[in-house]
Amino acid sequence: MLTRRSLALALAVTPFLASSVHAARAAVLTAEDQAFVDKAAAYLQGLKEASGRFVQTDARGNMTRGDVYLKRPGRARFAYDPPSGMLVVADGANVSVANAQLKTFDSYPLMATPLSLFLARQIRLDRGILITEVRRAADSFTITARDGGRTAEGSISLTFSSEPVALIGWTVADAQGQTTHIQLSGFSPTSGLAPGLFVLKNPRAVRPGQAR
Repeated sequence: MLTRRSLALALAVTPFLASSVHAARAAVLTAEDQAFVDKAAAYLQGLKEASGRFVQTDARGNMTRGDVYLKRPGRARFAYDPPSGMLVVADGANVSVANAQLKTFDSYPLMATPLSLFLARQIRLDRGILITEVRRAADSFTITARDGGRTAEGSISLTFSSEPVALIGWTVADAQGQTTHIQLSGFSPTSGLAPGLFVLKNPRAVRPGQAR
């Protein structure tokens, strides 16, 4: 079952609880580690618009799917397949979560979420970011990072394919150590994404008779 909590974990849209997160230290990066970090930063900086599909797996193994759209800087849209009724939109300033089934609407500052790590205008993984681990596999690598300024608590692990370098998913850890994973598929650069994709208004803020 897709809940607002599991959604927030997966998309990193909720500030984590500082009191429950153990202090993390920056990893001592080897030259090879730094090379992977530089490749990831260059890829993210060059990724202006992209779209694809995602599969979310929560800590209990529950899976949900949907469409993802990204337009840097600051904009993203995660539209969950029916019957979840969930929609998440980053508009450049805030990340809003609407649940049509529960008739709820929540909004969080983008910069207070780990999602901002790869939606920033200038991707600098050597400034303001605390890299705690770089893991390498046969055909991929994963960078685990936290907000060095502690504006956003918790951690996010970004996984990239090695050749060519491309974002293929991420894992978010919450304050209790529970993880939720997003796996991307068919995620590739695109162009001409409609601005309206990245607008999500609070229906409760719209007065009767006003246009939505």
